[in-house]
Amino acid sequence: MLLVGAVLLAFFVVPSPWGIVLVALAAVFEVAETWFLIRLSRRRKIQVGAEAMVGARGVALSNCRPNGQVRVAGEIWEARCDEGADQGDPVRVTALESLVLVVEPVR
Repeated sequence: MLLVGAVLLAFFVVPSPWGIVLVALAAVFEVAETWFLIRLSRRRKIQVGAEAMVGARGVALSNCRPNGQVRVAGEIWEARCDEGADQGDPVRVTALESLVLVVEPVR
């Protein structure tokens, strides 16, 4: 967008030699911005699927002794906690078995 504005300014407002400089600077800025944003977007590996759930933290919505419900990443899941967790306790996902999260209390 900056490049389009620079071209319009170069044609209609800025005198001839400075218009070329303005367009060149805007082009350099656009290339640098694009390079920076691409580099920024590739910093982290994409995490999807069941692998992304392991290690996530959540909160027990009901007593998990051993079965109950937890909220992880804004979603409500059926859970199994062998150690036992009370309602409101923070939990961490250790595994995913079918559609049941295996969790442990965070101490």
